[in-house]
Formats: sequence, structure tokens, C-alpha cells
Amino acid sequence: MGLFDQIVSAIDNPALQANTGQLGGILNTVQQLSHNPDLKEGSTQAVMSLLGNHVRSALKSQSLGQAQTLVSQYSGTSANSDAVNALFPPAQQQQIVQEISQRTGLNSNVIEGLLPTLVPLVLNLLHSGTSQQNPQQGSNPVLSNFLDSDNDGDVDVADALRMAGNFMGQR
Repeated sequence: MGLFDQIVSAIDNPALQANTGQLGGILNTVQQLSHNPDLKEGSTQAVMSLLGNHVRSALKSQSLGQAQTLVSQYSGTSANSDAVNALFPPAQQQQIVQEISQRTGLNSNVIEGLLPTLVPLVLNLLHSGTSQQNPQQGSNPVLSNFLDSDNDGDVDVADALRMAGNFMGQR
């Protein structure tokens, strides 16, 4: 099951925290960011996709419990530089900024400015599978799906957000 399918299943499962309001908040923030005059059209999706791969690597280096704690603590729709610092040491942040800049053609200062907003958004998407009863314990099927991917492109944050936008438009 793909990441988006897991998110929809989480929305339909009252035992999990996902809801259409949470998804709408994520999509609204992404849409607001895409209106940034320093971003090329469509570049927000490319940045989210590339950043999602780095978030996956950072979370995979943790135990599942530690990853869930990071997701719960730093997910949101507002800028939070602590979220970036919790996942990536400063040197790695610079590598991520440079890679995304090279692959998208965006100015590295623009990308650096986006990270404190985009990292919590990715974590918020993953937070949708968190248990209502015991947020720090139990399984999070959305996070598990994201971490268990084999990096073949099947789990892509940008694709999940695009499909979520279509899904929300149908509700």
C-alpha cells in the first residue's frame, strides 16, 4: 500500500489521529509556500520529494520509537527550526540545501529558508498515523510505510501531497 493510501486509511480509522482538517492544513501551507515569488512553478513538489528522501533517511537511522517521538514532537504547519536541527546536523543541512539547489535550480538561500517549514510539514503528514489513545506507543502505519520503502520511488511525499489535494477536492 502506498503512502497516500495509508494516509486515507488513517483518516478512515477513528483510532488514529489523521483527519481531513490536518490534511487540509498541510495542503494549505504547501499552497501558500508555492506562491513564494522566489520559487519556480512546480518546484515546491520537487523540493518536497527530495526533502522527503532525506527525512526518511534521518528517521530510518532511529529506532521506530525514536522516529515516532520525533514525528510527534516536531510535526506541524508552522516554521520550526528545531525540527530541522533535530533531524539533521548543521553540516548535513548544508549538504541537503546544496543538493536540492543543484537538482531544482533554486537559490540555496531560498531552500534554507524553506526547510523550517517543510520539515514539520513532512513530519505532520507522517503524524497522521499516530494512535489517538497512546501517541508515543503503538504502531503508526503511515510512518512504518514511509520507513519501510525500498527507495524505488513508490513512497514520495510530493506524490502523496498531490493525491491528497485531489482527495480533498472530492470531499
